[in-house]
Amino acid sequence: MYKPLVINDFLDRALAAYPDRIAIVDEEVQPARSWGELTYAELGRKARAQAATLDEMGVPVGARVAIVSQNSARLICAFFGVSGWGRVLVQVNFRLAPAEIRYIVAHAGAEVLLLDPEFRHLAELVPCQRTFVLGDDDDQIWSSTADPVPWVEDETATAAINYTSGTTGLPKGAQFSHRHLWLNATVFGWQSSVSDRDVYLHTVQAFHGSGWGHVYAATAMGAKHIILRKMDGTEVLRRIQLHGVTYLCAAPAVVSAILDGAKSWNGPIPGYGRLRIICGGAPPPTRTIQRVRDELGWEVMQLYGLTETNPFVTMCRMRAEWDGLDSFEQARLLGRAGVPSLGVQLRIGSDGEVLVRSSRVLESYWNDPEATAKAHDGDWFRTGDGGFISDGYLTISDRIKDVIVSGGENVASVEVENAVASHPAVRDVAVIGIPDEKWGEMVTALVVVEAGQHVTEAELIAHCRLHLAGYKCPKRIEFRNDLPRTASGKLQKFLLRKPYWEGRSRQVN
Repeated sequence: MYKPLVINDFLDRALAAYPDRIAIVDEEVQPARSWGELTYAELGRKARAQAATLDEMGVPVGARVAIVSQNSARLICAFFGVSGWGRVLVQVNFRLAPAEIRYIVAHAGAEVLLLDPEFRHLAELVPCQRTFVLGDDDDQIWSSTADPVPWVEDETATAAINYTSGTTGLPKGAQFSHRHLWLNATVFGWQSSVSDRDVYLHTVQAFHGSGWGHVYAATAMGAKHIILRKMDGTEVLRRIQLHGVTYLCAAPAVVSAILDGAKSWNGPIPGYGRLRIICGGAPPPTRTIQRVRDELGWEVMQLYGLTETNPFVTMCRMRAEWDGLDSFEQARLLGRAGVPSLGVQLRIGSDGEVLVRSSRVLESYWNDPEATAKAHDGDWFRTGDGGFISDGYLTISDRIKDVIVSGGENVASVEVENAVASHPAVRDVAVIGIPDEKWGEMVTALVVVEAGQHVTEAELIAHCRLHLAGYKCPKRIEFRNDLPRTASGKLQKFLLRKPYWEGRSRQVN
């Protein structure tokens, strides 16, 4: 017997086992009216209504539905209401500049665009056949009382396209099938011990790798989803206390914000001794891992992956053999990328690049065969990260591609260089990432000014904000007389990076 592995399997299990449980606690304060608490039965009805409404609009199976939204119950519903009946959900990073969002919506060929009320201005800036504002247009999005047209389930059909920046700076659409997402969610959920006793706090924005798969994993187990719209360390602690949160996922910048919030927290730390935090996006420093375990009393799991790997490649989690070690040594061991997850194979290429082989890795970028060919080495995916494997554990030691990871977001240095260089006073520029305690890596521009010209750091940063999303803009600008280049004119970034990274065992932070 053969049963396709499809997204609605996760919701269907929750509806069968936990229909009366609270599925989602929506953000209380948001531009749209909060949905409050929804049971799984109510979530199922809304997902069906959304699918049926798309039927009535004439949006066919395989059509792309783009959404630009902060975390919300409406966004979680769209994961099922769109993809569950054969359409393709295109989750767009709301931090991008309007021009970047316009490019993604056009490149994906989206027929429907859903906008969070905070981004309603994009309706005038991003052309689409049908545009709706969440909250304002709820009656048009979830209006149908009919049953959706049955979809002939196909696990190889595209369920989601997640756009990611590459070294060229142009966003690329990582294309994932139902099977890709299903396997990632089940393996990730199992290896992070998700159960029906869990309460999951959404600190990772859902556009990041489909919420790292936990939108699906938590749903299948009947866990409660707690929506957090905007990140604040103290607010994270408050939500943990209020809702009895048992696990969350976080980039290093979020971890730092939580530790800062804990300094002024009155009373016992919420979740002490029972909360699991899954760290990803970039490896936190050993001292940060130690502080989370010692000061907050939380279990730390380290995740390594990329959008293209969907994203779960390796995990590093505490093991019995380390129980007798001191807390710093335990934290050091937990700072490694980890061992391959179930179904993943790793090898190190001749140039030191980490290569991945898995049924969960994307097969192609959307409408970009050239980028797809470059990303693959036969059956292996090229991560762009340098590393080594010791005792079965992967450690990421360097970044081969010119990509900076700041606050868990990928920033293509070439894209930032183009923005800086477009200022008339700039003659030459190199953009690098330097270690930063808060952001992991700080986007830094090294600038040579044209003879006879003058420009300040503040002026250049303001200029970049006209062209780039805020998180991509340089946080620091240093002025130089010249920049080292090879005989062929290529920037020698390893020389520029060296002074900032001296004394560190690896060239990522």
